[in-house]
Amino acid sequence: MSKRFHVAVVGATGAVGLELIRVLQCRNFPVSQITLLASPRSSGKIFPFRKGEVTVQVLDTSSFRGVDFAWFCAGSKISKHYAHIAAEAGAVVIDNSSAFRMDPAVPLVIPEINGEEAQHHRGIIANPNCTTTITLMGLYPLHRAFNVRRVFASSYQAVSGSGTRGISELHQQVRALLVRHKNVERRVYPYQIAFNVLPHVENFLDSGYTQEEVKMQSEGRRILHLPKFLASVTCVRVPVYRAHSVAVFAEFEKPVSLEVAVETLSRAPGLRLVDDMASHRYPTPLGVEGKEECEIGRLRLDSAMENGLAYWVCGDQLLKGAALNAVQIAELLI
Repeated sequence: MSKRFHVAVVGATGAVGLELIRVLQCRNFPVSQITLLASPRSSGKIFPFRKGEVTVQVLDTSSFRGVDFAWFCAGSKISKHYAHIAAEAGAVVIDNSSAFRMDPAVPLVIPEINGEEAQHHRGIIANPNCTTTITLMGLYPLHRAFNVRRVFASSYQAVSGSGTRGISELHQQVRALLVRHKNVERRVYPYQIAFNVLPHVENFLDSGYTQEEVKMQSEGRRILHLPKFLASVTCVRVPVYRAHSVAVFAEFEKPVSLEVAVETLSRAPGLRLVDDMASHRYPTPLGVEGKEECEIGRLRLDSAMENGLAYWVCGDQLLKGAALNAVQIAELLI
């Protein structure tokens, strides 16, 4: 009989945590026991898992005894406090937060790109930022063909990136405007998100960029092993419930061939080429919702850069952008 594992999900009642539980079931991950962990306000909640039910427990320092894999989906503050405790207890920690992404001792892994690095962990493995992951799923095959130098990108990020609170706020605002004809309440975002777009995600830095925008360059350098990789990014929150989209304009060292690009992307794992303009076939966030693969399309030679290629890529932020990638990392190790 193949080995089965005691697993734990920290932040089990959040958007990513709930999705991770679903992914474990859908991919038939070999679970012998699952421990769901959250804050005291979620303690006692019951969730179905396979043929049984699991009760959410309060996260504390003794939560990881006997745990083989622990997925952290509760933010960097929780990860910084508990991840090392879990690793010292013997668990392999796969962290969805930003806490360890730039730690040189912690692998930052997208399985289709640098999966072999997961084998060299010291107890903790970091999951990249969701927008970085979705962008690089399209960029990495092109980089192998043409050697990327820099990218200019704009992301169109769903409210699921803000967790269940973001999803709820968009739903409530749409209902208030269309059904009740009332003014909207704003608690998650500084402006109304319904029927609007907000040209920033996360906090602004002194440079004028946001934390979310600089991650593509810093994380991309680690994942691609390109210390001189450059990325200028604008991240935009859009009134979409689920799945992120990114418009990318990439410059390469080698001359770009559209035919080679199409062939390369058609063979890339975890990626589906949807690129038939005559039939109006191209990726959309609704089209990738609930799908494990990212979709790429609108391929064209860039008109402003030598050796440039433009593309549009969409991916489910809660799946490949978070929960699925985290489970795939564990699958590499077993």
